[in-house]
This record gives sequence, structure tokens and C-alpha cells, in this order.
Amino acid sequence: MSRLWSATQPEGDAGALTGLRVADFSRVLAGPYATMLLADLGADVVKVERPPHGDDTRAWGPPFAPDGTSTYFQSVNRNKRSVWWDLADPTDAAAARELVSTADVVVENFAPGTMERFGLGYDAMAAGNPGLVHASITGFGTGPGAGLAGYDLLVQAMGGLMHITGPSPEAPTKVGVALVDVVTGLHALTGILAALHERARSGRGQRVEVSLLGSTISALVNQVQAVVAAGVSPQAMGNAHPSIAPYETLPTADGVLALAVGNDRQFAALCGLLGLGLHEDPRFATNPQRVAHRVALRALLAEQLKGRSAEAWARALTDAGVPAGPVLDIPAALALAGRLGLEPVVLAGGVPTVADPIRLSRTPATYRAAPPSPWAAPSPAGQEATHAPH
Repeated sequence: MSRLWSATQPEGDAGALTGLRVADFSRVLAGPYATMLLADLGADVVKVERPPHGDDTRAWGPPFAPDGTSTYFQSVNRNKRSVWWDLADPTDAAAARELVSTADVVVENFAPGTMERFGLGYDAMAAGNPGLVHASITGFGTGPGAGLAGYDLLVQAMGGLMHITGPSPEAPTKVGVALVDVVTGLHALTGILAALHERARSGRGQRVEVSLLGSTISALVNQVQAVVAAGVSPQAMGNAHPSIAPYETLPTADGVLALAVGNDRQFAALCGLLGLGLHEDPRFATNPQRVAHRVALRALLAEQLKGRSAEAWARALTDAGVPAGPVLDIPAALALAGRLGLEPVVLAGGVPTVADPIRLSRTPATYRAAPPSPWAAPSPAGQEATHAPH
């Protein structure tokens, strides 16, 4: 098969990870998200895609950008260069092994055993590259669950997240973004950086393993701790919180208000603004009491809140020191971030993209290149590019 680099290493100011080479064999979201963050911080990320279609997300649309690129693919692949290799082809597999032999980090989310089948497994590659950090992302681990398909929707369902999301236990609902993949990507990134830090002391790399299921269970934090420490199995409660009240969305005259009262002081301020003496009512004086009487509390608050708009209440409550805000759509959320000086949208090679949220004072993230373009099929004369890694 042909081997085609889509670009040279993007140029730009030195980043925190400049000089680090990452061989990225991952597809879809968890792995590509982790490697994009590495690339934003200066790493040279080489994305390996299988011809003729490449990463699955290249076809995931609509929507598509004006140039025809899937916006899903764009979201996690800036600052990378791409090479299209079929690992079942001996020549391409040899090229991949050459790449890994020069890499600091490998990231992959193949089914367990796939990298070993192509001579790219950690044990084989670390023999000649002992500093290699090899990060494997699986759906359900490398044991009895190795053969299970690791898709975000399945893990949201099977990992407990969907059971506590939605209006009621009878209507389990997925989160509106592939949150399991995002959290797993962050866990992979954390493991990679920890292994690199340890390598600076020992000179040796190691294997990093994360799974979608393991990351989901970890991300359930207080909800899963309720099970393991108190034997309490959480249920879906809509937008209410199992341990805090009032901490949910409430109707107003024209829309929905998010009210996040985290302590008794904030609750007293809320009652003062609403003209209610609920903070002196023994049913609502403390948070555990408010949780126990949440239904009655919600009804009393909703009756008062219906007199003004969500935006008006949000301004008044914020001024009173009560965390509150309207429910915004994504365009409005981007506008808010812009007004707050967070600069949420940046250009990467001329392509608008969401800024890296990690802010470093001396070596900030840079946006050196757009997501790599699709593979160009070789000409009939066979004049394709065959640049070796360097």
C-alpha cells in the first residue's frame, strides 16, 4: 500500500512537550482526544490511518465543514500529521514498526492482541526502544471483556451512567456528548504524562492501560461511592441532586433556571431575595433536611420564581451571592465564554476549533495545523509519496 504523510511536523513556538514523538494508532474519540491535547502542548503526533477511508469519524456527519471534512473528525485531530498505512500489508507494517522505534509514546485502541499480531506490541517494541510508553485504550479491559465492543453509548448504558441520567429510572438517558470517551481520553493522558515523568528518573517506559468501563465507574465519583461505602444504589432524578437541595433546574416566567445552592448561607440569601422565610423552617434549615423535603421545597421555590424571567433571576441571584444561571444552548455558551475572556474559539491552520482548556503561563498550547486532510489515492502511474518517518 502507499504511505503518504499529509504534512511535515507543524511549525510553531516551543511547547511544554516539544521534542516528544507520539505514534497515534487510535481512532474515533478517546485516543484522538488525548493525542490532540499532547499535540496542542507541542508533541509531534503522527496519526496512523487505514486506507482507503481512514479514521471512522471522517465519515461521521452531517454536519460537515465547508471543505467537506466531518466536524466530528475536526474536533479531536488538529496539530497532527497523518500517514495512511494498512497494517495487514507487510511493507506498511514494517514502516509502522520503524515509526514506533523512534517514538516516545504509542497510543492505540485496537482490540486486545491486534498490535501484537502486527509486531507492534509493547514487549516487542520496548526491546529495541526501552523508553517507550505504550498506552492502550480498551472498552472493557484485557481480561474476559476483551472481546466486547467499546462504544461510548454501550458503556454509558452498561457502566451505570445512563441509569442515573434522565427524568426517571424508567427513562434512562445518555449524556448529550460522548462523555465516556472524553473522560477516558483524559485518564489516558494522565497515565501517559505520569509514565513520562517516571521515565525521566528511570530511563524506562511502561505500559499504560485504561478502559472505557473503568473510567466511567471512576467518573461516577460520589454516586458510585454511595454504593461501595453505604450500600445505596442511586437512581435517575432528572436534574435534581441526590445529596444537595435546591441544586437543580426550576421553571421561571420564560425559561429554565439552574439553581446551585451548596450551603446554608447561600440558601438564606436565596430565601431573602425571594421574600421567603424558608431558611427558618425546620424542614429546610439544613441541607439534609432540605434533601428530605425536596419536593415541598421545589414547589415553594417554583411558585416564587415564575414571576420573573430566568435571565432576570440569574442576575439578581448572582448579585446576592447565590449560584444561578439560565440554561444556554452551545452558541450562547460560546458567547458567554467569549465575554468572560476565555477565548473559546481559535484558528488551527485556518480552521475554527475549540481552544485547549489547559492554560500554561510560559509554554501555552499552540494551534499550528488544521486536522490532516483525507488521503489522496495514488495516481495510475503509482507516483505516490513514500516519506519515511524522520
